[in-house]
Amino acid sequence: MTICVIIPAAGHSSRYLASGATRHKLDEDLGGREVIMRSIELFANRDDVASIVVAGPNNDEDLDAFRERYGPKLGFLGAKLCKGGKDHRYESVQAALEHVPEDATHVAVHDAARPCASERLIDRLFEAAQRFDAVVPGVQVGDTLKRIEEAPDAADEDPLDAILGEGGKSNASFSRVTGGVNREQLVAVQTPQVFTRELLVRAYGQPDLASTDDAGLIEKLGEPVMVIEGERRNLKITTAEDLDLARRFFGSGDRGRESHKRF
Repeated sequence: MTICVIIPAAGHSSRYLASGATRHKLDEDLGGREVIMRSIELFANRDDVASIVVAGPNNDEDLDAFRERYGPKLGFLGAKLCKGGKDHRYESVQAALEHVPEDATHVAVHDAARPCASERLIDRLFEAAQRFDAVVPGVQVGDTLKRIEEAPDAADEDPLDAILGEGGKSNASFSRVTGGVNREQLVAVQTPQVFTRELLVRAYGQPDLASTDDAGLIEKLGEPVMVIEGERRNLKITTAEDLDLARRFFGSGDRGRESHKRF
């Protein structure tokens, strides 16, 4: 099994910045290195990973800045940089697929903002990928799930708004519960997601590529996707609070692979 890892890294970090952060989440420091470098390091020294393709920004100016910031570091880890998608994650993966070496038998796709996966999890995923054509990690949903709909806020009709503006309003938004969801057969799916190259290329040959993850495109083909147990520590950094939690993991001493084995 020869694996190429694709790291889509073309996003604008909009939700992260909206949470109060002041710079792109991939540039944030995590134990002395940037978040994106931590994510790439998960794969850089594995014998079963033959190549890594990072899909950077689509805009030429932004891509040049990305290359200037990370190019030497990516080269040191043996990773190749390509231009990613303009608007959607699937565009970045599709672009990166064009750069996967011909001898790769499998492709793993991993979020650039998911730096805390353990070596043990990746070992289990790659072992399962020797048996199944599509494998993803998932964790059981622990919280109660509810369906909701937007609910109007009575404060929106406050006649004082015309005089005072919205300065006195609460920042809270409101929704109305419309029903519950049975969580017994639900999992929250993570990355890396691993596929045979042939299957992933076929999935990206479909006319409709709208999906929140690559496994969704496999499902559209009607092909089975197998789930193994994921890790709660394998979080995706989406808000500033997520970064705080990731830093706690890196400060705990349990990083999956010892640092001297990363280089």
